[in-house]
Amino acid sequence: MQDTDLARRGLALLGCGKMGSAMLAGWLARGLPADSVRVQDPNPSDWLQAQGVHINAGFGNSPAVVLIAVKPQMMGEALPALQDLPKGDTLFVSVAAGTPITTYEAHLGDVPIVRAMPNTPAAVGKGITAIIGNARTTDAHLKTAEDLLSAVGEVVRLEDESQMDAVTGVSGSGPAYVFHMIECLAKAGEAEGLAPELAMALARATVAGAGALAQETGEDPAQLRRNVTSPNGTTQAGLEVLMNEDDGLPPLMRATVAAAARRSKELANG
Repeated sequence: MQDTDLARRGLALLGCGKMGSAMLAGWLARGLPADSVRVQDPNPSDWLQAQGVHINAGFGNSPAVVLIAVKPQMMGEALPALQDLPKGDTLFVSVAAGTPITTYEAHLGDVPIVRAMPNTPAAVGKGITAIIGNARTTDAHLKTAEDLLSAVGEVVRLEDESQMDAVTGVSGSGPAYVFHMIECLAKAGEAEGLAPELAMALARATVAGAGALAQETGEDPAQLRRNVTSPNGTTQAGLEVLMNEDDGLPPLMRATVAAAARRSKELANG
C-alpha cells in the first residue's frame, strides 16, 4: 500500500468485526504501518489486540480516512461519535449495509463520503465491493477507497446510489444463495443414493471449482456451460430442468434478487 498520506495521517477504523478484521488484515499484509491505524471497537478480539494498532484511543487528528464498519443497528450510536472529529479533508468510507449517503451527510456535514457494499467472501480475499461517492468525492477519493477495499477482493464503481439496492440483491446477499445451492445439490445427491458426507463434499467442491473456473478464465459463463454440455448427454438432461423459463432457475433467481433489492429499499427508507 503506497499511499504515503494515509501512512502519515493515519486511518481510523470504526468497528472491527468480521468485515473490519478482514480489511485490516489485508491492509497490514499490503504494508500499511500498524501504528498508523486507530481502531474503535467496544469488544476488541484477541487477534485485533495482537496487531500493534491503536485500540480505543480516539481517531487521531484529521485522519486521511475514516472507515465505518459497524453493524447497521449500531449506526445510531456510532455516527454521533464522529461529529466532533476534526474533519479537514478526511475521507469517510462506509461498508455498513442499508445506510444511505444522506444519513452520513446529515451527521457529518459537507465532507467526502464513499458508500460501499462488500460481501462475505471478503473474509478470504475473494469479495467484490461496489462503491459510490457523494458530490464532494473526487476521483482521487474514489481511487483511495478502491485501494483500501481491493485488499479484500474486486472493486467496481456505480453510476448512481440507487443501484446499490440491486447490488445488495446480487452480490451482497448472493453468497447466501450460493450456499443454499450447495445445500440443495448435496440433498439431491443424497436422494440419488449418496452418503450425506460424500454428497456434501461433491457439492461444495463442485460449486467452489466452477466459481474459480469462471473467475480465473474470464470466459463467458454461457460458453463454460456449453463446454460441459454434450448433445443429448447427462448435463443437457439436467439443464433442461434447471433452465426452464417457466419454472426453472431463471424466474426463481429473478424473484430472489428482486425480493432482496425490494427489502434493501425498505430498510434504507426506514
